[in-house]
Amino acid sequence: MVYEIFLILYFAGSLFGLCLVFKKAGEAWWKALVPVYNVVVWTRLLAKKWYSYLFLFVPAINIFSLLLRVTDTARAMRRYGFVEQALGVIFPWVYLPLLGLSRNTVWHDPKTDPPAKVNEGRDWLDAIVFALVAAVIIRGNVFEFYKIPSSSMEKSLLVGDYVMVSKLAYGPRVAMTPVAVPLVHNVMPFSGGRTESYSKIIQLPYHRHKGFGHVERYDAVVFNYPDGDTMCSAQFSNRSYHELVRRYGKEAVEQDRVYDEYGQRIEIGKIRVRPVDKRENFIKRCIGLPGEELQIVDQEVYINGKPIATPSGVQTTHAVLFNDIALPSRVLGQMGCSNDDIAEAELRRRYSQTPYYLLPLTKDMASRLESKYEVLDVQRVVNSADSTFPQTLFPNDSRYVWSVDNYGPVHIPAKGETLRLTTETLPFYRRVIEVYEGNTLEVRDGVIYINGQPTDTYTVRQNYYWMMGDNRHNSVDSRFWGFVPEDHIVGKAKRIFFSWDSDRKRVRTNRIFRSAGRID
Repeated sequence: MVYEIFLILYFAGSLFGLCLVFKKAGEAWWKALVPVYNVVVWTRLLAKKWYSYLFLFVPAINIFSLLLRVTDTARAMRRYGFVEQALGVIFPWVYLPLLGLSRNTVWHDPKTDPPAKVNEGRDWLDAIVFALVAAVIIRGNVFEFYKIPSSSMEKSLLVGDYVMVSKLAYGPRVAMTPVAVPLVHNVMPFSGGRTESYSKIIQLPYHRHKGFGHVERYDAVVFNYPDGDTMCSAQFSNRSYHELVRRYGKEAVEQDRVYDEYGQRIEIGKIRVRPVDKRENFIKRCIGLPGEELQIVDQEVYINGKPIATPSGVQTTHAVLFNDIALPSRVLGQMGCSNDDIAEAELRRRYSQTPYYLLPLTKDMASRLESKYEVLDVQRVVNSADSTFPQTLFPNDSRYVWSVDNYGPVHIPAKGETLRLTTETLPFYRRVIEVYEGNTLEVRDGVIYINGQPTDTYTVRQNYYWMMGDNRHNSVDSRFWGFVPEDHIVGKAKRIFFSWDSDRKRVRTNRIFRSAGRID
């Protein structure tokens, strides 16, 4: 409700100020209240060129255009002070009324009385502040660009794809950590990840403005890493703090004395606790929706007991036996296998002393390989349940011995739903209750206590989603850390606006402007 009141004040204040400005400029004040027409009159008063109207129809550019009109209005009233113009850009709902009410301001027609010149340094400073404020508004409320950093979404989204993430698709999320360096996510550039770019001195509650829709199945969604509330600075998102604690113990992790099964030291670095909106950004495909039951049987996903379509871009590991034992790198490269995948397949073959190459392939790639090239055998690799490290997979409990290909069933919580809690179901919902929804929880003598009260139920306060990567055997996703809360959702990947193939050192022109969420 607080945010809705702020929006009302923002627009009402801006319109009220525009009424006063119109009156000073000799126009009828009521014209400022007529949608679209008020911009036409405003543009004419500022003596703008006819083509400036076109900018109002271009998303994001229209924000720049409207803010520029605020600064031009200040100039038309001979208000050249840097602080004043910065105030106009950042707080137009306050500045325009002050400008209109001031007895010391007079409207000067830009056509007959051009504004005075300011020095070049001031021009640059004004431009930088203006661009910075507009960029922050656009990045937080309209769209943001995101580079695909890993192969977890191959072959739908490739490493080197630059995608446009729409904040309007699900509604812009209000910044929960507003005191931060503009246009920087969570660490300062060139600091090696050691310096945070934000302060937790102010933490605002979660709020999302109305969007064009809701998260739907198969959407490619960008979200804050749910398991990244506590992280090790030396690992970033490579390995979760919680996963390391489960594997090696809390004391070893917090004292930075962790060694893997080969005796190699795993560097931990500084342990940090991050607010929701400053956790690492991940991109996965939404597979399960709130209130649904999800299960995976031999790599096929079932929702509420029924199989769902598998996107054609999904790839899994295949064992390939070539007629020629030498791996035909050129052929695999032409089919879309990356240099890293080919190199890893060669290493695995040598390490396991088998003639088979283990390669991540889509169904189409496997069929083409089998039909067009000299291969003796192509087999899909399906992982059976593995009891070696059951704590690796969510809910990280030895009672649930699953694999990434045979998993579940698991129920996805929905807002307003009342969950039945037992010691068997609690592992699924402990993080929901404690971390995501901020309650205290403990179990004493088999009795569950939430906020100090014994209970066997819990009513969920927000929706949750199940996200999976399209590279099913090389994706750390909901199968490893569980549900994605609604307040972690950043936006929807819409379009690939650029794509760079680092293996072949060329632009992938066939991917530019392609839909980032396509599943065909």
